[in-house]
Amino acid sequence: MAPAAEKAKESAEAPQGSARIALAFEAPVARVSLQHPPLNVIDLAMMDELSKAFVDLEAHPEISVVILSGSEKAFSAGVDVAAHTPELSDEMLSKFHGAILKLIALKKVTVAVVRGHCLGGGAELAMCCDMVYTSETATWGFPEIKLGCYPPVACTALAALIGQKQAANLILTGRSITGVEAASVGLVNQALPEAALDAAVNETVATLGKLSPAALAVTKKAIYAWDSVHFDKGLAKAEKIYLEELMKTADAQEGIKAFLEKREPKWKGE
Repeated sequence: MAPAAEKAKESAEAPQGSARIALAFEAPVARVSLQHPPLNVIDLAMMDELSKAFVDLEAHPEISVVILSGSEKAFSAGVDVAAHTPELSDEMLSKFHGAILKLIALKKVTVAVVRGHCLGGGAELAMCCDMVYTSETATWGFPEIKLGCYPPVACTALAALIGQKQAANLILTGRSITGVEAASVGLVNQALPEAALDAAVNETVATLGKLSPAALAVTKKAIYAWDSVHFDKGLAKAEKIYLEELMKTADAQEGIKAFLEKREPKWKGE
């Protein structure tokens, strides 16, 4: 952490707790920690709290960097499967995508720190940060297809990060990869041994902390100027297909039901 940050830390605001996340300020850094053990599953309550946190952070001009992290066991194992039912999927997508859009629009540099499981909606949350650092042994993946579903955010944005063929491979097979492979395909900035992860993040944060918050905010906007034109429309289309087509298939309903009942799904192909 930069010397200025250390000085500001002495008079920092007290950490703010909540049911699903913790938000702490150590200017010029804010830390958003997912705290829903054991696997930081993203339920509707966490979606609401993340959205609120991202909005609240905009009101802090002294903050230029936001670190998003989970626990040693899991950054997040994904969105609550129980929220994928036809009755809840509309609300679930609206809330989750609302949080994602607020994260992307945040005028702070966002840095995800990933340990343990980083799957489905958790992987989508991490990949939407500006920079991502992962432990080599972390488990990444988009396993929704195994439930007869798909990840709308990844379907919209993953190809821009790692290429269409790599994105198709991960999304269509639902396979898991290590942090090392996530780095090799460009999903993350760097994969490091567990013991070296925090030091690498702190080095990047220290560098960012010495830079102009105004310049960082405007430069971030310019970096994503092209992608932002397509992301909003693409996500809206992916969400529409999810609700109007996918959720009406028998297989999607069977996949979710089978997961909740802890059994193998019986696909009908319809």
